[in-house]
Order: sequence, then structure tokens, then C-alpha cells
Amino acid sequence: MAVAGPSGPAMSREDVDRALARLGDERDAIEASLLALQDHSGRRLLEGAALSGATKERWAAAEQAIALLWAHFDTYTEALTTARGLRGRRRWPTQSELRELTELLRGSGVTVSGGAVPEAARGLTGPARLSERISLEQLLARMNEWYARVMDVVSAADAVWSALPARIDLLVAEAQRVRSLAESVGVRPGTHPSGDDLAGMLDSLAALRAEVVCDPLAFWSGGRPDTGRYDRAGRTLEDIRREVEAVLHVRDDADHRLMRLRDVLSRADRTLTEARSARVEVLAKIAASEVPAVSGAPVALHEQLSAAVDFRRTGQWHRLSPLLDGLEQRADEELLRARESLTAVTAPLAVRAELRGRLDAYRAKVARHGMAEDPLLMERYDHARRLLWSAPCDLRAAENAVLRYQRAVAELLVPGQAEPADHRGDAR
Repeated sequence: MAVAGPSGPAMSREDVDRALARLGDERDAIEASLLALQDHSGRRLLEGAALSGATKERWAAAEQAIALLWAHFDTYTEALTTARGLRGRRRWPTQSELRELTELLRGSGVTVSGGAVPEAARGLTGPARLSERISLEQLLARMNEWYARVMDVVSAADAVWSALPARIDLLVAEAQRVRSLAESVGVRPGTHPSGDDLAGMLDSLAALRAEVVCDPLAFWSGGRPDTGRYDRAGRTLEDIRREVEAVLHVRDDADHRLMRLRDVLSRADRTLTEARSARVEVLAKIAASEVPAVSGAPVALHEQLSAAVDFRRTGQWHRLSPLLDGLEQRADEELLRARESLTAVTAPLAVRAELRGRLDAYRAKVARHGMAEDPLLMERYDHARRLLWSAPCDLRAAENAVLRYQRAVAELLVPGQAEPADHRGDAR
């Protein structure tokens, strides 16, 4: 709504006509704004709602301001009608009529009742008066201020009601869906790390919705709806939903995972059995000090597997999920350990075979140089061969014997300079 221009000396006929045209346009704009306010969805909702808190207090003042707006609009219309009637008396108004029109259009020619202002709206109008004379410009400025305050209340309430209740309803529906899923897999809507649970969340959302409906202005901050509590509930629900869906995934995949666990533990058992059998054979050929021991079967893992099968059978998915996660890792580690045990048990045979091959390779080298009959070499070769082909074989002694033979060969091939030993750093 526009504000009338400042008052001045007596207006000319042309000034009066222009002012009346402008004020007529402003009057039409004021009426359109007030009618739009009457039809505003926020105003209709506020009018029919059971309000509380700050919204109740501010709407009470806004309702009184709306009544005052219409009363002052009527006063504005009457003043404009009076001015139009005065101007319409004759084509060329007298100076007296022009001064009267100037007073009416620019001066304090409008009388409004101060006593009609309700107590709750005193802050909108200033100190209470029985009546006061103001200009059309002041009247319009006052209506503009009231209209802005009323629209602040109406628009804020409408924005909050448009933003939050429907979203809360959707969140409640999602929380109920998640709770049904949780119950279907045996997960009670239990306590979430945040301290909330599904049952408590539904109660909180119901309370939040009731607060939003009764006191929407309590959720208006920084020129927009305050969705902080809603957003926190949404994040908590999302965490719970992921947790429940993880359990659902466990339920759908439980049979496959249990079958794989049985297979892994069975392979670990077979590998350990093979390692124990191999150790018996190796001990017949290698000294016991060179052959590592083999641990027993993973009894604890089998017991946990039995517990997992029971959880599967009784539908305790929330207990099966964490158990399977840890059990799968430990079963894989057990299979790896069993394979390493088998490798460690059979390793001494590979060491002996390597020493035998090295000894024969050096003997062939000696033969190519025509030194096969050398007494020292023959003595050291025979000693190393007896150690390597005896049972059980002392690998440490056999390795030392092979090294002595290598050094002797190197001394004879390059007198005074021993050939670097061609062997692994640690034969064991």
C-alpha cells in the first residue's frame, strides 16, 4: 500500500484531481490487500486452530489489528468519498473549497477513534486516546505497519504449517515401517546409541506435531521454519533403519553364510588332520627338533557355529548378525593358520631335498675338475651324505656338513680364496 505525499500550500484544481486519482488507486489496492488477507490460508488456519504459547498471544493481537485495519479502511474510504463529493460540486472549485480539499487530502483532516483500540493492540497504536485527528498519509502509514505485522504472523504460521506437519507425518509412517521390519526380524525397537528408540521416537514425533499445530511461531527462526528437532529425528531414524536393514540382510543371507562357515571350518579341520598325519611321516625322516607341533582343532569355533545355527533356527537375527561377522573372520584366520601349519610341518623335507641337491651338484662340479678322488673331499662328502640319508635326519648337522664340503671344494678350485657358499641363508 502506497503512502500519500507530503502536505503543502493550497492545492490547485489539477493537484486535487491528481491526488484524488492517486488516492483512489491506493484505496483499491488497500481493499485488494485486505481481501487477500481475509482469504489467506494461514489466516483461516489460525482463526480455527486451538493455539497456545507465543502464537496464541501474537494472533490475538493480530486479530485485533485486522479489525482495526478494516475500521481505518472505512475511515479512509469515507474521507476519500467526502473529498470526491466536495470536488464534484463544480468544475472550477473556489479557493475556500480548494483549502478544504487541501486540509482533507494533505492535512490532519481525518478523525479516528482512539478509544476503539483494544488493550492487546495498544503496542500497535501507541498511547490510548478517545479520538485523534491525523492525515490520510498518517492513516495509510499506520495501516501499512499493522498490515505488515499481521502478515508476519500469518505468513510465518502458514510457512511452518506447510513445512512441518506433513513431513512429520511422513517420518512417522517411515518410523512405523521400520518398527514393523524390526519386529519381523526379532529386533525390538531397542535403544539406539543416541538414546532414542523407535517407540520413543514415535511419541516424540506425535508431541512435536502437536506443538507445531498449536504453536507454529515457536518453530519460526531466522525467517524460515525451524526444522532442527525434525531433522535430528530423521537422522536417528536413518541410523536405526540401516541397522535393521543390515539384520534383514543377515536373515536373507544367513543360510549361505552358515554353509560357507561350515565349509571353511571343515577345510581347516581337514588341513590340520593332514598336517598331523604329515608330521608323523616327517618325524620318521627328520629329527623332532626340526618339526613344529600342530595345534588342535578349533573347538571354540565349532561351538560358536552351533550357536549361530540355533540363532538361525529360532529367528534371533539381531544376535546372529554380530556373531556371524566375528565368526567369519576367525574361521578364515583358522583356515590360514591350518595351511601355514601344514606348510611348516612339511618344510623340513623340502630343506633336506635342497641340501641333497646342493651336495650332488658340488660333487658333479668336483668331478668335472678331476678332483673326485681327493681324500678330503671324499671324506667330507661321505660325512654329509650319511647325515642327509640317515633317518631321522639332523638338519642342522647335515647343513653344516654340506657347508664344510662346499668350502673345501672352493679352496681346491681357487687355492687361498674360498668360493662363496651357494646356499640359502637359513637351511631350516
